[in-house]
Amino acid sequence: MSAEATDPRLYCVIPAGGAGTRLWPLSRSGRPKFLHDLTGSGRSLLQSTYDRLAPLCDGRVLVVTGARHEAAVAAQLPRVAPGDVLVEPGPRDSMAAIGLAAAVLERRDPDAILGSFAADHVIEGEEQFHACVREAVNVAAQGYVVTIGIEPTYPATGFGYVREGDDLHVEGAPRARLVSEFVEKPDAGTAAAYLSLGTYRWNAGMFVVKASVLLDLLAEYHPELAAGLRAIAANPWVLNQTWKELDKIAIDHAVAEPAAAAGRVAVIAGDFGWDDVGDFDSLAGLLPSAGETPDRQNVAVLGPADNVHIRNASGVVVNRSGRQVVLLGLEDVVVVDTPDVLMVTTRRQAQDVKSIVELMKERGYPELT
Repeated sequence: MSAEATDPRLYCVIPAGGAGTRLWPLSRSGRPKFLHDLTGSGRSLLQSTYDRLAPLCDGRVLVVTGARHEAAVAAQLPRVAPGDVLVEPGPRDSMAAIGLAAAVLERRDPDAILGSFAADHVIEGEEQFHACVREAVNVAAQGYVVTIGIEPTYPATGFGYVREGDDLHVEGAPRARLVSEFVEKPDAGTAAAYLSLGTYRWNAGMFVVKASVLLDLLAEYHPELAAGLRAIAANPWVLNQTWKELDKIAIDHAVAEPAAAAGRVAVIAGDFGWDDVGDFDSLAGLLPSAGETPDRQNVAVLGPADNVHIRNASGVVVNRSGRQVVLLGLEDVVVVDTPDVLMVTTRRQAQDVKSIVELMKERGYPELT
C-alpha cells in the first residue's frame, strides 16, 4: 500500500455486532458472520475489514464488540491492542457503539477524525475505496459528518438511500456534495426511480467525522446519550451502570438525519464494489463456482468443493460438516450443512431465513441460534 493512503488524522473504528441471522445456521449469535470467512479468501470478514483499513490510518484501529465476542475478536486481530477493543455490556444499536469509540478518541486526541466501517461488508476495488475515504477525511476536517454513498447497481429495496445535493468545493475532495436527504428503504417503484435519477446512493452506514463534532451534534439531539458516552470515556468504571441507561438508537436516526436537515452532512460517491452479504442469495454472488464442467459452474460453494456432487442443479452450497453433499435436479437451491443443523431452502426464500431462527427459539432450541 502506498504511503499516501495513510492519513495521520484518521482513526478507524470497526463496529462488530449483530448476529447475521439471515445467514443462519452458518452465522449464529455466538459466532456471527463477521467472524467467518465467507469469500473463501482465508480471512474472516472482520480480518478483511482490518486489512483494508489499517493502511489508511497506520494501524490506529478500534473495534467495538459485545462481551460475548471479545475473545474471538482479540484472537482474530492480534495487532489490535487490548485497550482498543471496546466491549459493549449489551447491544444498544449503532449510535452507542460508534459514540463510545468517538468519546474514547476525543479524550486521546481532540482533533481525531473517526472513520466507522462495519465489520461484515465485502469491498472490491481497494484503491477506489481508499481514495473515497481520503476525500471523506478532507471534508470531515471542515466539520461535516461524511457518509460514503454506494453507487447503486440495481433498484434495491433492502437499503436506505442518500440523496446528493450541491457541490461543496472542498480541496482534496472533488466528489464531495451536501446530503439533501436520507430516505428509508423504498418500495420497488421508488427504488427504480431513484436509480434512473442518478443522484441517489445506497446508504451503507460508512461515516467519517471528527470525534468531537459527532459528540457535539449528538449533544444537540440526544444530550443524555452524549453525556453518558463522555462519562464512560472519562471513567470506564461506570460503563456497566451507565451503558444500560443509554438510548438505543441507530446513528442514522440519532445524528445523520437531523444533521443533514441542518446542512451538516456530506456524501462522497463510492465507485467501488460493495456487498453487505445480507443473505445466502447475495453470498452466492461472492463465491467461486464448484468447478469447470457445465453442471458445476451453476453452483457456488463455500467449503471443500470436492465434497459437493452436482447433476442438473444450480444454487449455493455451504459445506461445514465434512459430509458429502449431492444436488440432483434442483434449481436455485441453498444447502447449508453444519455439524448440528442442515438447512435447505431456495435463493428466492433466502431473506426469510431470519424467521426460522425465531422458530428455533420458540421450539426450545436457543443453543442452535
